[in-house]
Amino acid sequence: MDLSFTPQHQKFRADVNAFIATAIPPDIRAKAEVDAGFDMPEIMRWHKILYQRGWVAPHWPEAHGGPGLDPTSRFILSEELEMAGAPSLSPFGITMVGPLLIEFGSDEQKKRFLPPILSGEEVWCQGYSEPNAGSDLASLRTRADIVDGGEGDGDFVVTGQKTWTTYAQYADWIFCLVRTDSSGKKQDGISFLLIDMKSPGIEVKPMLTLGGTEAFCETFFDSVRVPRANLVGPLHGGWTLAKALLGHERTAIAAVGMSQRMLRRVKRIAGYTVHRGVPLIENAEFRARIARAEIRLRALQMANYRTVAGAQLGRAPGPESSILKIRGTELHQEISELTMDVIGHNSLSWFNDGDVVPAIEAWVPQSFNYLRAATVYGGSNEIQRNVIAKNILGLPMR
Repeated sequence: MDLSFTPQHQKFRADVNAFIATAIPPDIRAKAEVDAGFDMPEIMRWHKILYQRGWVAPHWPEAHGGPGLDPTSRFILSEELEMAGAPSLSPFGITMVGPLLIEFGSDEQKKRFLPPILSGEEVWCQGYSEPNAGSDLASLRTRADIVDGGEGDGDFVVTGQKTWTTYAQYADWIFCLVRTDSSGKKQDGISFLLIDMKSPGIEVKPMLTLGGTEAFCETFFDSVRVPRANLVGPLHGGWTLAKALLGHERTAIAAVGMSQRMLRRVKRIAGYTVHRGVPLIENAEFRARIARAEIRLRALQMANYRTVAGAQLGRAPGPESSILKIRGTELHQEISELTMDVIGHNSLSWFNDGDVVPAIEAWVPQSFNYLRAATVYGGSNEIQRNVIAKNILGLPMR
């Protein structure tokens, strides 16, 4: 699938591939070749390599350290990195809070936070979901009480709990939605705070996932003092920021290049897997499943490209990002399930020790298990369908 419509874009794609060929360190490349998972130190090494090249934040404007790429170039860069199996960067700084600060942050906040986000000197995590406030995010209960001000202009003391705070154990900062008022509509009493993870009163507890990683954490706040300067946007105005940030997150979740790589992997495995005397790749039923996935992937690619092009023209991701989120995550799950079917009994390999399966198959079960969460994180797909029904189709909501 090629969206490079001009000679300039064809050259840019060639430049990206030339960079990838030489820039990925050998140990990371070895893991990429078998679609293995990457740990946080490896991810941050790659972050800093991309930073040195100027490509760590392709969607950021030049005024804030971005490369000033046009929509097609941005899409090409993302697609080629994903197809190469390069580590996916932590999205919380680059894709989420960075663009939000560019749009809503004060000059002081931009100056303080954007440079270390770009360079990878400071790592971020997200404090949105709570044990009883996931897809119904506006029901969050973590409080931020104003202290010392007298006129409503003091600092904050934060108390509560966040869950699913991905890789919080590595983070220097967390952006949080907190309740600053409970008197009116629940969406109207939420504020957006930036909190130093080294602050006294913060405790992080990683939890082991079925995929065998400590990707998620519980994060507790016990009377954590937060300076007033770390409030982004107006007091009680965090819901508008939350929706804007989730638009960026849901667009990124589509991960078209990742789906292309997953399809390429399953074809490779099917090429050497024999079924009834012939390679599975020659089986008509299997080929039909591949064709259905490729058709859906093509449609997703085009929809994602339109959204990125709109963002380059100054339009923030809107409700159409919910479509990308649904289709992208469902496609990831579909392809991972197809791959599990192809490897058969080797899909149980995560219970075994040692090199018991081909390297290209070893990470399939863990990826499959991790991707069970894809239709939940970033806002469950059921909620995304409600967003589409209300904001795109204009259907009445009961």
